[in-house]
Amino acid sequence: MIDIHCHILPEVDDGPKSWDVAVEMCRMAAADGISHMVATPHSNERYPYDYHYLTDCLARLQERVGDTPKLSLGCDFHLSYDNLQSVLAHPEHYTIAGSRYLLVELSDFSIPVQIVDCFFKLGDLGVTAVITHPERNRILQQTPQRVIEWVDHGCAVQITANALTGFWGQRVARVATWLLEHEAVHALASDAHDAKHRTPILSVARDAAAEICGVEVAHALVEENPRAMLSGLPLPYSPKPALKG
Repeated sequence: MIDIHCHILPEVDDGPKSWDVAVEMCRMAAADGISHMVATPHSNERYPYDYHYLTDCLARLQERVGDTPKLSLGCDFHLSYDNLQSVLAHPEHYTIAGSRYLLVELSDFSIPVQIVDCFFKLGDLGVTAVITHPERNRILQQTPQRVIEWVDHGCAVQITANALTGFWGQRVARVATWLLEHEAVHALASDAHDAKHRTPILSVARDAAAEICGVEVAHALVEENPRAMLSGLPLPYSPKPALKG
C-alpha cells in the first residue's frame, strides 16, 4: 500500500514532536503493509512550508528508517492567496513527489469562495487538486454533492482512512461512505499525526472500503491510484461519479 497523506516529519507541524516518534510511525506503517509514505507537512498561516528544509528533514528520516518504507515529500496545502501564488510559481515544491498532483486541504468549517477558480488555475498549470478529507468539512457534510461537482471539474478526492472506522464519529463515517458509494473517492490515506491516536494504518480502512465498494476498488484506492499520483500519471481508477440517491 501507499500512503499519500501523513504527517511524519518531526517538529515541523502538529505531527510527531520527536524523531523517535517519527521513526516509530514509519515502522508501524511498514508493519501494516505500507511500502511508500508521502510526508505532507502543512502549509498554512500557522505552519510555514520551507521546501528546502523539509527536503533535508525527509532525507534524515529516511536514513534513520532504512529502505522501508520509502519516503517522498508532498504538502498538506491550504488554499490562500499567498499559497496559491507560491504554488503557481513553484508547483514542484508542493505536489506529491514533484508530480502533477497536489493535496488541497479544506478547513473543517469553511470553503473558500473562489475555490473552483483555484482549481481551474491549478488545472491550467497541469496540476490536479486532490481534495483531502472532505468528509470532515461541516458544510460538505450537509452538501456532499459539491464534492461530485469538483470531481466533474477534474479534481480527485482523498478520504481519511479512520473516517471509515468511526474515529471521527458517525456523521463523518456516513459522509465518507456516501462518497465511496457515489464513486467520488480516488484515494484512502492515513492523515497520520502520531503513533497512538491518529496512526499510519491503512489496512483496516481498506478492508472497510472493500465492504462498501468491492475489493478491486479498495485496492485501487491504496495501491494503483496512489502509485499513479506519485508518478504523475492518469489515475487507473477514475470513474465518473453519479448522484444516485
